Amino acid sequence: MLTQLRRSAIFCVICLVLFGLVFPLLGVGLSQLIFKHQADGSITANGSVLIGQNWSDTKCPGHPLGSCVFQGRPDDLGPYSDANKKTPSPVGHPGDDPLVANGAAGASGATNLGPRSAELESYTKILIAYWHARGVNPTSDLVTTSGSGIDPDITPTDARAEIPMVANATGLSDSVLTHLIDQQTQGAELGFLGSPYVNVLQLNEALVKLEK
Repeated sequence: MLTQLRRSAIFCVICLVLFGLVFPLLGVGLSQLIFKHQADGSITANGSVLIGQNWSDTKCPGHPLGSCVFQGRPDDLGPYSDANKKTPSPVGHPGDDPLVANGAAGASGATNLGPRSAELESYTKILIAYWHARGVNPTSDLVTTSGSGIDPDITPTDARAEIPMVANATGLSDSVLTHLIDQQTQGAELGFLGSPYVNVLQLNEALVKLEK
């Protein structure tokens, strides 16, 4: 019996070392060797390219806030921005921001306002006015929240729609900004999965380099 207990204890120790120490360290080591940027969270100097950033408060001397950079989906923009949540809505929460539910921090997720929601219609009209004030004829993506609430990407069409705003605030020509968007456009995964997209964080980082 002691022999069986000793063998069981030795086997447990071996499994603990192999699967509790060696295997995790091997996984971390391989990921750092082969996919270091992704393993570290795809972090740049301005945040992670995997999570949408709030650009609406970016200072633009002589121009409306946020107009000197490209904006992402309106998960935290316009009436959804924390800075604009001053007046609670009739149903008790200050905006269709999935990251904030009933005034408290929440998790990422899709909107819970249906297509017939008067509140959603009101917020959409506010966003359309927000864009028009910046010289932008918004696409549907620019006035609707994303499924996750933290989408870091927009379509090339969305980015091009914002060119008049960015050109006016930065002094860069339409052709230069169009070329920049084309450079930053990522193709569909494996050539056929999904559609081309532009990462807003990477696009704005490239824009800053142009301005310098």
